[in-house]
Amino acid sequence: MRNAGPIESPTDPFASVPLPTSKVSKKPRIEGLPPGVSRDIFGPPDRQEARPAQGPGAAGGTAGKGGTLPPAAPPAQPWPMASEKPAQPAPVFGTPERPSSFEEPEPPRRRRLLPVIVSVIVILAALAYVVPAVLMSGSVLRGTRVAGVDIGGLTVTKAADKLRTELATKLSKPVIADIGGKKETIQPDEAGLELDVVATIGQAPSGFPTPEEVWRGLTGTTELTPKITLDAAQLARTVEGLAGTVDKPAREGRIVFNGLQPRARMPENGVLLDRDDAIRRIGKAFLNGGGNVVLTLRPAKPATTPKAVDEALTKAKAAVSAPLTLTSGAKQVQIPPAMIAANLTYEVNGDGRLVPRFNAKAVLQQVENNLVDEAQQPRDATYEIVNGRPVLVPSRPGRGVNDKLLAKDAEKVFDQGGSRVIEVRLGTVAPTVETSRIQGLGIKEIAASFTTTFDCCQPRVTNIRRMAEKLDGYVVRPGETFSLNEALGERTAEDGYVQAGQVVGGRTVNVVGGGGGQFATTLYNAAYFAGFEDVEHQPMDYYSARFPAGRDATLLWPDPDLKWRNDSQNGVLIKTASTPTSVTVTLWGVKRYDKIEAVESERRDFTPFRREVSTAPGCVPTTGEQGFTIDVTRVFHKDGKVVKKDKKVTTKYRPRPQTVCTGG
Repeated sequence: MRNAGPIESPTDPFASVPLPTSKVSKKPRIEGLPPGVSRDIFGPPDRQEARPAQGPGAAGGTAGKGGTLPPAAPPAQPWPMASEKPAQPAPVFGTPERPSSFEEPEPPRRRRLLPVIVSVIVILAALAYVVPAVLMSGSVLRGTRVAGVDIGGLTVTKAADKLRTELATKLSKPVIADIGGKKETIQPDEAGLELDVVATIGQAPSGFPTPEEVWRGLTGTTELTPKITLDAAQLARTVEGLAGTVDKPAREGRIVFNGLQPRARMPENGVLLDRDDAIRRIGKAFLNGGGNVVLTLRPAKPATTPKAVDEALTKAKAAVSAPLTLTSGAKQVQIPPAMIAANLTYEVNGDGRLVPRFNAKAVLQQVENNLVDEAQQPRDATYEIVNGRPVLVPSRPGRGVNDKLLAKDAEKVFDQGGSRVIEVRLGTVAPTVETSRIQGLGIKEIAASFTTTFDCCQPRVTNIRRMAEKLDGYVVRPGETFSLNEALGERTAEDGYVQAGQVVGGRTVNVVGGGGGQFATTLYNAAYFAGFEDVEHQPMDYYSARFPAGRDATLLWPDPDLKWRNDSQNGVLIKTASTPTSVTVTLWGVKRYDKIEAVESERRDFTPFRREVSTAPGCVPTTGEQGFTIDVTRVFHKDGKVVKKDKKVTTKYRPRPQTVCTGG
């Protein structure tokens, strides 16, 4: 090999290894070749890279061709830290020196302690919520109050009992109504005022509480507004009762007969309680905690005028000045002035005039036999009870005087004058009740019968017995719904009814036909034990010992009504009987069940009665009766077993106040 020479051993075995530089060369560099090794092995000299000499004798020039010892290794640099600039790479070989300013890394203890602290805080916070939340769950949130009554921490059931005991009394404040200067006290029960315990407690949190609720339960209070409800139907009945004590309807002018002497009654203005306004004002007062209200009376104007009354009076005197003669062929009959006066009234027509109304049907019942033989008169189909069994009496058409035409002819005479002889026209008259309507209905036995009693000789007795008389023989076909008001019609003085006391909205007022609730209750129970479907009935406001609890019914015109449906396959014949102290309703048809019983619950929710002192004229003293609630279930038995049960009927009776009359 050219330029070969002896190889000299380097002093430092690592000195021959090139140190890394900041600029990487693309060609291999060999520093300090061993003796005898020429650089020509790397190519021609003009293509070799110049490099400063490294060795103890080189001051900065290039290495000699003969080669020199490599320089001593530079001191090692510390490993670069994140906060420092990166140092030059350490030599590939050799142990780097440690810098004199080397810092130890921060110990990890602080970093390990922070998560522990956070975890402890979270656990303590969770326990601070969960422990009281568990204790509070299942009860009303602590600190809950309703109008000053604390129910916090109680179960829902105990909270409800506490509200009924302590709060219901606080809310039971009456309303004082001023009606035209007259004061009337309306008690909460008269308005159907009740504390809605369920809705009130429903406002309070009672499940598993939220963190916010736990905090409020531990540090504060929750105030709830009591929920109050009004029974709109009950309040309406109470207002109707109030109206009965203050209403002064406009009095129409009319003509009345005192024997044969007609007398005029002039029209008068009146006042009526504004029902809708009263309901609104009283209801609002109760919901606001009681107090005073002023109710409005509206003026009522009559339709007649004094002039119209004077004209009618003149005509009435002429109407009874002489008899009225009816003729039919060779037959005739006279209607004397007394009979005319007893059956002649005057009514207001559309233009305010008083016009005559003649009850020809009632007159013919007394005189028709003089014009038509009884055997020729029509007859309605009916049933008669013979030897304990119903027997059909068929209808028949007949000949008779047309009562509507007679009334029209007589009224013309009384209003316009003229001849007082009227020729009546006889014709075929169909019966009101045809045989086809009531025959073949399978009426053969008593389905049920019921009797109630009453004290003798009161005005209401007249009305009860009149109702029984009108309903006797009435037939209800299969599938028909019977209405007592429809069957009886409006109760009027002309139809034989009188004024009597009737409880309306908790107050006793005098109405024509008063006392109808007794007859309605009797009929209701007969239909009840016959097993017929109850369509409509309204219990009485107060319990009366003369009627079965939970099975009474009230009656007014036009409502409340009593309705039941004949849901059997047979007809029902209504037969009635009355005495001065009792009334009985018997329903004939087919007995469908062996036994029907009324199963009563225990009486509950007793409410005490209050004591009232009255100085009003005509005051009627009453004995106080506490209110209560009762359930009644109708149970049907057949062939020794229960075959059907009706849904239970719940009746809530109001307490009847004790009234003491002091006079004055």
